[in-house]
Amino acid sequence: MSGLVRTAHRVIQTCVKNSGLTGALVSRTQAPVKRDFTRGIWHMSCSKRLDSTSAGSSLLHNHSNTCSCGCGLKAMHTKGERELVEFLTEEIVAERKAQKVKAIPTELDGFKVQGDGAEVVLTKQLKDEVIKITFNVNHTVDSDDMGEGDVQQEKQEFAEMRSKPQFEVDIIRGDSTLGFTCSFLQDPPPSTTDEYNDIFGIDEVTLYKGEWSDKVYAVAGDVLDGYLYDLLMNLLEEKGIGNEFVQKLSDFSTAYEHAAYINLLETMSKFTIGK
Repeated sequence: MSGLVRTAHRVIQTCVKNSGLTGALVSRTQAPVKRDFTRGIWHMSCSKRLDSTSAGSSLLHNHSNTCSCGCGLKAMHTKGERELVEFLTEEIVAERKAQKVKAIPTELDGFKVQGDGAEVVLTKQLKDEVIKITFNVNHTVDSDDMGEGDVQQEKQEFAEMRSKPQFEVDIIRGDSTLGFTCSFLQDPPPSTTDEYNDIFGIDEVTLYKGEWSDKVYAVAGDVLDGYLYDLLMNLLEEKGIGNEFVQKLSDFSTAYEHAAYINLLETMSKFTIGK
């Protein structure tokens, strides 16, 4: 549908050198720090060191010593490659240990799940229509409860990293599609009544026949009549897309993104080794 604007969360990656480590550790915090545990938690202290594991050394010894530098890895001839593999091996072990969902579900509240790389499509067949939800997990990970000041530091130390993607909702009837672009609210208003404390909002609405093109008109959610906006939110909830479902969507997206991250680390390690 129109207006698929992937809102990239600011991701700051800082490399910190430490003479006791084999390489630079990457963190997504806003100041140079070292990450002792996994990407699943943010470690805000610079006083601790990454515990070494035997995984890195075991990987080295599992390969025949074909490199002239004596690193023990096939097709590897630089110190940087060896250090990268050592770190990746430890990181993979730690991330797998922290992984909450080991197997990605194939269904979510009646929606069939289909993943293709970073993109996920959820579909549900109703009587006379199809509900289709599409989102991409790239650049969707952020930390919960992030704030400013010393008061937030302890809370941030172990804040969970969650995926909150912008998502498309298409209600398809025949050759017509009523499409919504939705996103998580960054700062939900203080709850007066839990019933109306939405965790997501409508960014854009469009209606078209056949295939979408740039000629299709779309209207931004923030310029819609307030009553019409509420009615459209009610319509989404009637189709099963309310606060509870969207929270589950975030849980699923978090697990899916984490699995994709671990897969990236593993393929990066294999690439560096030369497999």
